[in-house]
Amino acid sequence: MSPQPPQPPFATALLAGGIAGTTVDLSLFPLDTLKTRLQSHAGFFPSGGFRGIYRGVGSAVVGSAPGAAFFFCTYEGVKSALASRRLRLAGGGLQADPVHGDGGGGLARSWEEPAEHMLAASLGEVAACAVRVPTEVVKQRAQAGLHGGSSAAALTAILSRFPTIGLAGVWRELYRGWGITVMREVPFTVIQFPLWEALKGWGRRRKNGAVTTKGSGNVVEVSAGESALYGSVSGAVAAGITTPLDVLKTRVMLSKEREKVFTVLTDLLRNHGIRPFFAGIGPRVMWISAGGAIFLGSYQWAVNALQGNAI
Repeated sequence: MSPQPPQPPFATALLAGGIAGTTVDLSLFPLDTLKTRLQSHAGFFPSGGFRGIYRGVGSAVVGSAPGAAFFFCTYEGVKSALASRRLRLAGGGLQADPVHGDGGGGLARSWEEPAEHMLAASLGEVAACAVRVPTEVVKQRAQAGLHGGSSAAALTAILSRFPTIGLAGVWRELYRGWGITVMREVPFTVIQFPLWEALKGWGRRRKNGAVTTKGSGNVVEVSAGESALYGSVSGAVAAGITTPLDVLKTRVMLSKEREKVFTVLTDLLRNHGIRPFFAGIGPRVMWISAGGAIFLGSYQWAVNALQGNAI
């Protein structure tokens, strides 16, 4: 069994995650705007159509880096802790790095490692939502043409309600849609990240096998380009499956008054049937497929660069 590359330390995950989050959000913001308008209760063209597709970009810039950094620090940390615990319970290490390795472990390993990735990604998303939800609330209101399409105006409108609704009310307004966002993001990451890790594991085995055949002892990590390809595939699959949850989240965040998720769900089913639940699936799959490539490709590029691996 060939040795494996070390797990990214906390500082590397923090910096690489921040770079990845900012890169993907700025690159694909116009597609995100079109998707939001397609899912808006007012409809695509009343919400702005193809005009002003960079409305709300300010809030995205502010929230991208910390949200992604929170995610990857939590993800890598939890993944490492769970893998180390599994190997200790198994009676010893089977490989140099349990997180990125491909060693044995029999039938137990076939489900334990993906389960670890699912749990780590889920906790990472919950941590990231602490930043992401307020950012999404402000951004989507600007994208939908509310408050003149300005992120600053949308945030000011929420904060200006402090005299009437108090601090708790402002907090609830900023975190409107927290529940449905977590309900959307956790299933998404439970699908995307184990699939991405599995594809990376396959690519790593293939590359390290080739290196071993040539008689070299060097450790070969997947490149940024390979990680981008695997991220695109896994992101597209997860995006298509979770589109109904994304529609519900958008409707809850854009509603003029606070509405329960169940109320929005039953209203859509009763008045419009199943079709609205897949509104914007084309832009969403395209956006997240491209986003997965940029996000996970740039993350792997930053990790490889910081750890001295081949980029």
